[in-house]
Amino acid sequence: MPHLTGTFATPHATKYMTQLCKHWSHKGPAKWDDDTGSVTLPFGDVAFAASGDVLTVDVDIKDGTDAATVKQVVDSHLQRFAFREGFEAMAWSDTK
Repeated sequence: MPHLTGTFATPHATKYMTQLCKHWSHKGPAKWDDDTGSVTLPFGDVAFAASGDVLTVDVDIKDGTDAATVKQVVDSHLQRFAFREGFEAMAWSDTK
C-alpha cells in the first residue's frame, strides 16, 4: 500500500488538524484530540500529528488511488483553512 507523509510548519497545527478531522468526519470515521487525529476517507486512512509548530499528515493510500490526487485533496482543504498564512502545499514525501 503506498504511503504519503506531508508536513506543514505552522503555529496552528492543532487548530488545522481539528478542522480537517471535523470537516472530513462526514466522509468516514474520525477521531482527534489535541495532539493526534485520524479519519478514514475514500482514498485511504489518514493519521494526523500536531507537534509543536508542525502538522504532519500520514496517508496510507488505497490501491488504485493516484498519490497526486491525494496530495491535491489534502492541500486544497488546508488552503481554505490556512489562507491567512499563505499556505500553498505541504512538503510531501512518498514511500511504498
